[in-house]
Amino acid sequence: MDHFDIPLFKKSYDLYKTLYGYRLAVPKLDRYGIWQKTENTLLEVIEHVLLASQKAKQEKISHLEQASSSLNLLRVFIRLMKDTKALDMKKYLILEVAIEEIGRMLGGWIKSTKE
Repeated sequence: MDHFDIPLFKKSYDLYKTLYGYRLAVPKLDRYGIWQKTENTLLEVIEHVLLASQKAKQEKISHLEQASSSLNLLRVFIRLMKDTKALDMKKYLILEVAIEEIGRMLGGWIKSTKE
């Protein structure tokens, strides 16, 4: 099985590419604070999804739950960037829609792994 063919990995990967594309639109003042934290948190989501895809069923759950925790932090950081005007509403909505979809996919994977 190719771990890069997992839909959740692809969605997370695409979200990172979108987020990365917004980097220069973020004020320089915010780029080394909240932006860097947001970017690193999304990389943690990607890392745990990839690690989960390579583990046996009983070992997957801890990585999936860590990915879920990181995704929740990501939601907060994205909202904070919108509220502080480091990110405009249009970009925020694009990111938020993708995060919601990733959250649903991740929740489904967690649920099916626990069954």
